[in-house]
Amino acid sequence: MTSLILWCLLFIFCWPLALLALVLWPLVWLLSLPFRLLGIGVEAVFALLRAMLMLPARLLGGGR
Repeated sequence: MTSLILWCLLFIFCWPLALLALVLWPLVWLLSLPFRLLGIGVEAVFALLRAMLMLPARLLGGGR
């Protein structure tokens, strides 16, 4: 909701820039999609490494 209000304010003050942002936003979203997927993969690898390192402590009863 706030992004819509901000876009409307931008449209009121500088309508060419607002229209350019409206047209380019799907392209920016598509270009950032691989980086988001890469971030999810890196986060999964770190979670796996953390689970593997904490497994002996959890087996010995040091868990939460």
